[in-house]
Amino acid sequence: MSQYSKEIDKRRTFAIISHPDAGKTTLTEKLLLFGGAIHVAGAVKSNKIKKTATSDWMEIEKQRGISVATSVMAFDYEDHKINILDTPGHQDFAEDTFRTLTAVDSVIIVVDVAKGVETQTRKLMEVCRMRKTPVIVFVNKMDRDGKDPFDLLDEIEEELKINVRPLSWPIDMGQRFKGVYNIFEQKLDLYTPSKQFVTESVEFKDINNPELEKHIDSSLAQKLRADIELIEGVYPEFDVETYLKGDIAPVFFGSALHNFGVRELLDCFIRIAPSPRAVQAIERVVNPYEDNFTGFVFKIHANMDPNHRSCIAFVKICSGRFERNANYKHVRFNKGMRFSSPTAFMAQKKETVDEAFAGDIIGLPDTGNFKIGDTLTSGEELHFKGLPSFSPEMFKYIENADPMKAKQLAKGIEQLMDEGVAQLFVNQFNNRKIIGTVGQLQFEVIQYRLLHEYGAQCKWEPLSLYKACWIESDNAVMLENFKKRKMQYMARDKEGRDVYLADSSYVLTMAQQDFPDIKFHFTSEF
Repeated sequence: MSQYSKEIDKRRTFAIISHPDAGKTTLTEKLLLFGGAIHVAGAVKSNKIKKTATSDWMEIEKQRGISVATSVMAFDYEDHKINILDTPGHQDFAEDTFRTLTAVDSVIIVVDVAKGVETQTRKLMEVCRMRKTPVIVFVNKMDRDGKDPFDLLDEIEEELKINVRPLSWPIDMGQRFKGVYNIFEQKLDLYTPSKQFVTESVEFKDINNPELEKHIDSSLAQKLRADIELIEGVYPEFDVETYLKGDIAPVFFGSALHNFGVRELLDCFIRIAPSPRAVQAIERVVNPYEDNFTGFVFKIHANMDPNHRSCIAFVKICSGRFERNANYKHVRFNKGMRFSSPTAFMAQKKETVDEAFAGDIIGLPDTGNFKIGDTLTSGEELHFKGLPSFSPEMFKYIENADPMKAKQLAKGIEQLMDEGVAQLFVNQFNNRKIIGTVGQLQFEVIQYRLLHEYGAQCKWEPLSLYKACWIESDNAVMLENFKKRKMQYMARDKEGRDVYLADSSYVLTMAQQDFPDIKFHFTSEF
C-alpha cells in the first residue's frame, strides 16, 4: 500500500440523481450546510429566500429554477473529504448525467414521497445497475402528504429492481409530520422545521421505553413500534457488503427543504459509502492505490467565470496523486502537459490546489486541448471507455442572426459543443451547420448561452430528420457508392467522421438492407 492510501480512504465521491423537481439541488444545498461549506442555505425557487442555490450558479438556472449542468462541490465532514455532483434531472440533459455517473463511486437517488418513482429516475437507475454502483435512496418532502411509506418501498423495489432496507422511519407525514426514528443509530429525531439553519435532534435509544409517549402521542408511539417490528420481520438485516455490491439500497426519509433527515443520511453515508474504487480501462483495471497518477476528463464547462471566457475540463482522478506543475502525458496527443493552476470546486467558486488524490475531481484550464473521454497519466498508454455521445433525436440548422458577430458565434458553438451540451454536424452537401440534441430545452439553453456568454445571436431553422448514425465499412467501393447516393444526407461530426442523417426509420432500414457491408453506429464509441 502506498503512502497515499490514508488520503484515498477519506474520499467519498457521489452523484445525486432523480427526476426533475424531486429535490436534488435542495438536498445538495443542505449537505453543504452540514459540511460547513455554506452558512445559510439558498433555495431553488422561493419568494421568501432571496439567496439562490449554490449549485445552480448559471444565470439560466437561477431564472428557471432548474439545473442544466452538473455542478461539482467539495467539502470536509468529520475527517472525510466529500465530493458531490449535483446533476440535472431534466431528460434533455440526461447525457451530462450519464457521463457524470462514470466519475462517481456511489449514488444518492432522491424520490418525491407524493410522486414516487418517476421515469427519469428509472433510466438513471439502469445506468447504476449496469455499472454496479451502490445506491442510497432518500425519500424527500415528508412535510407534504404522500404515499404510505410501505407502499413506497414496494414501488421502489419494483420500479428500480433493487432490494431495499429502511434505515430511518417517518412518524406520520404532511401537516402531522412529527419526525423520524433513526433505525441505523437507534435514536429519535423530532421535527422542527427550519429552511436555512441546522436544528437539533432528541436522542432516544430504546423505542419500547414508555418515555417515548412524552415526545409523541401514544397512538403514534404504538404505530411506530408496530412499524419497526414489521420492518425487522420483513426486510433483511442491513449488510454493508451487499450494499457495496449494488444489491440492496438503504432508504432514508426526510425533508430536504426543512433540513430534516439530511444529517442522518450524511452520517450513515460516510460510514458505509465506498472510498474510491478500481476503474476498468481498456488495457487493464486501474487500482486507486497505485502510485502512478491516472485520470480522465468526464465533463468540460465553458465560461465558468464570465469575465475570462475560460473553459475548464473536469478530471476524475482514478489512481495515485496529482501534483501541480508536474508533467503528465495527454494520451490522445501523445505529449506532455503541465498544469500551473489546477482547481478544486465549490460550484462556480474555485481555488487552486497543489495536490489531489484518487477519488477527487479537479478542474484543469482548457484552451481546446481536451475532449470528453481524454486520459491523462504519468506516462502509461491508457484509455478509459464508457463516455459515449448518443445519437441525437432533434435537429436544427443554426444560422448567424448578426453578421458582425460571426467570430463570436463560431467560438461559442465550438466551446459549447466541446462541453457535450449537443452535437455539431456539418452537411457535406451545402456546408450548413446542424445542431443535434436529445431534447428541445437544449436548443433554448444554447441560444441563451450564446447570447449572454458570447454576445452572439443565432436563429434556428427546422430540419426534419429521424436519426444521426456514424458509418464505417471495410468495403471502400460500397462506402463511396453509399456516400454518393446519399449525398444530401451526409455530414461530418466534430472529429471529421462520416455521419449519415436518416430522414425516416423506413429509409434507415432500407439503407441497412441495401448496403450490408456498412456498419451503422448509434453512439460515438465504436
